[in-house]
Amino acid sequence: MAVAELVEIKFRLADGSDIGPNKYSPSSTVGSLKEKIIAQWPKDKENGPKTINDVKLINAGKILENNRTLSESRLPVAEVAGAVITMHVVVRPPMVDKNNDKLHDDTPIKGGCSCSIL
Repeated sequence: MAVAELVEIKFRLADGSDIGPNKYSPSSTVGSLKEKIIAQWPKDKENGPKTINDVKLINAGKILENNRTLSESRLPVAEVAGAVITMHVVVRPPMVDKNNDKLHDDTPIKGGCSCSIL
């Protein structure tokens, strides 16, 4: 595959910082991009994603699906030669286990509500 065919992408985090840009093949899956984001997640940032299901990638207002390739996702900016595509990264907050009031990583919840609605 020629270098000219690669797509250059940077990932914008919620605080405005970026991961990348790096070049990817149009046949790369969205899931593989998420794996790279997790591997390159800044160590100084709290609440980093643990799995690809903790990450949502958004491009041009569209949430990209894990099993689709970049070419199948029809990235609108990819058609502009030499353009860098910015994808927004949304990390799902840690899920709470309602049975024992702990996060999935066994961290106790601080200030949890014990209200009951009947």
